[in-house]
Amino acid sequence: MSERRTWEYATIPLLIHNTKAILDSWGVDGWELVTVLSGPGGGDQLVAYLKRPSN
Repeated sequence: MSERRTWEYATIPLLIHNTKAILDSWGVDGWELVTVLSGPGGGDQLVAYLKRPSN
C-alpha cells in the first residue's frame, strides 16, 4: 500500500525584471513551479503558484 502524499502551496507575486532570481530562491527551498497567471489586477502583474511535499 503506497503512502498518500500531501502538498503545501504558495502564491507569490513575480517582478518581471527579477523573475529568475525569485523562482530560484524558492526552488532552493524545495518549491516546484506549477503555473504562472496574471494577477487579479491584470496588467503586467504575474503570480506564481508553487507546491512542495509537506512534512
